[in-house]
Amino acid sequence: MADFFGSTFARRSFNPRRLDYGTIAGAIAAFGLVFLAIYLGGGIESFVDVKALLIVLGGTIGATLINFPLDDFVRAVSGLKTAFFPDTKSEMQRVRKILELSRKVRADGSLAIEGEVYSEPDAFLRKCIELIVDGTDKEEIRQILEIELSFLEERHRRGAQLFQTMGGIAPAMGLIGTLIGLVQMLQNLNDPTQIGPAMAVALLTTFYGAVFANLVFLPIAGKLRSRSEEEFLVKEMTIEGITGVASGINPRMIEARMLSFLAPELRHSEFN
Repeated sequence: MADFFGSTFARRSFNPRRLDYGTIAGAIAAFGLVFLAIYLGGGIESFVDVKALLIVLGGTIGATLINFPLDDFVRAVSGLKTAFFPDTKSEMQRVRKILELSRKVRADGSLAIEGEVYSEPDAFLRKCIELIVDGTDKEEIRQILEIELSFLEERHRRGAQLFQTMGGIAPAMGLIGTLIGLVQMLQNLNDPTQIGPAMAVALLTTFYGAVFANLVFLPIAGKLRSRSEEEFLVKEMTIEGITGVASGINPRMIEARMLSFLAPELRHSEFN
């Protein structure tokens, strides 16, 4: 079964992927402006504290592992590549592929596309082709694929939810680090040399918590939701198109059904 954070990309890994320059530009702008402001204010060295970093990152990861199973955490981390390297296949590429299958089936029967089972890199479409080659009824095809899509949606949701949770935990860990630093500072008021380091931990943990939450974890959660919506759209279009192929309807009708999922400015008929 296709999996957004796992097997969905196992066979697709042979396909070229484009770098999402928008994500890269956003990350550079966000971190770059923060570091520039720090540098202009006196230097970056004073904002580096290993103890504060360990409190925030270690505490966030630990609390997340308490909230989620280890397998979910591993899948979510391994799926981070989709935020920066989305699949190159567009909606119109999927329309063209379905129309190609439709023409072959109408001309030579379902066995004419049997070779596609071995050459198609997309796991979801490959399963669709297998169902057609096996002679599965169109309603049964729709039911099987919609069940798969519903479980895929749940896995996508859990991946985004994991990073959303990390975005909520990181500021809380920053607050905990602040309290630790204040306690250490108050215990050493008689030693002026200890006040500065303790205050640095107190303030920097709050800083790190805010930075990781708002510049890393929450944006990643949003990006994964966006990628998920894009993938669902393509898969829903695929289900509509593949059931049309199984029904043997005219390719023009299949195209009309699939293009109805897209905004008018994105529709480009293959019959013009």
